[in-house]
Amino acid sequence: QVQLVESGGGLVQPGGSPRLSCAASGFTVSSYAMGWYRQAPGKERELVATITRAGVSTNYADSGRFTISRDNAKNTVYLQMNSLKPEDTAVYYCKREPLFVGGINYWGQGTQVTVSS
Repeated sequence: QVQLVESGGGLVQPGGSPRLSCAASGFTVSSYAMGWYRQAPGKERELVATITRAGVSTNYADSGRFTISRDNAKNTVYLQMNSLKPEDTAVYYCKREPLFVGGINYWGQGTQVTVSS
């Protein structure tokens, strides 16, 4: 049974640098591309960063401030966020990317990140 459990969110001051975690079970994270997405109030869900099976990471949102990584031993994917701004406030989701187009998407329940002083 595939499960993704995000953690590490909460109230963060502007300029803060939290790290989100996505603990996976039921599969091996190194066997799939993994992604972090976010959804701000009233907006569509957007892609933040991905990491391929080979471990190659790509940022899609404000590159340079966010870094995706993976710990194979812990079967966990991380999102390091730096210099947070109020506009980074959103629910952050972890996703297992499908192996092929039309494949099943698996999402975590999300973790809220609120950037405010």
